[in-house]
Amino acid sequence: MRESESGTATAPRGRVQKRQAILDAALSVFTREGYGLASIDAIAAEAGVAKPTIYNHLGGKENLFRIVMVEAAEQSRTKILQALDAFPTDATDLRGQLTAIAHRVLECQAGERGWALQRLIYAEAPRFPDLCDTIRATSTDQVTNALAGRLAWLSNAGHLDVPDPVTAAHQFMALISGDLPLLSALGTRPVNGADLDRAVTAGVDTFLRAFTPRRDHVT
Repeated sequence: MRESESGTATAPRGRVQKRQAILDAALSVFTREGYGLASIDAIAAEAGVAKPTIYNHLGGKENLFRIVMVEAAEQSRTKILQALDAFPTDATDLRGQLTAIAHRVLECQAGERGWALQRLIYAEAPRFPDLCDTIRATSTDQVTNALAGRLAWLSNAGHLDVPDPVTAAHQFMALISGDLPLLSALGTRPVNGADLDRAVTAGVDTFLRAFTPRRDHVT
């Protein structure tokens, strides 16, 4: 047994457990304080480790911030890709199925943690201009490509008319989430369920009006 900084006896943690505790604590401190005000001391205290342990496992503050942001983005990517597993493969109820998918994707993106990460990325973009590119390559682009592949399948099957699946994927994501920053004040206030439903429905309807094959349009 080891003794924590508070004097409480705790079971010894392995290297992987310590690393995860540090990353969890760093994410909490960075999203709460911002990069500039966050300190290794505060992160160490929240993780329940000694300050040198952080340097030994993950390096200094800048490197820790980069690792935290990339891993958080990767976790978000995994959740969204899982949500896309339910993407429709036929046109039986395409509007309803796309609406359900949109809600599942937004649940992955727009939770309290998701918004905190987005605000942090935007706030620190001038300090870490390359980090946005890294996150895009490791997370955003992979989600876009996965969605594009599913849209291409629907197009090839004749259920949609999608000349450029990648562009259509970007547009789908923009249409279903475009009202959220304003409705939630960048995630700082809850969104009324009815307002969210209206925003998602409007986004899906606009998408379908743009990409439904002409022969399927109601005249």
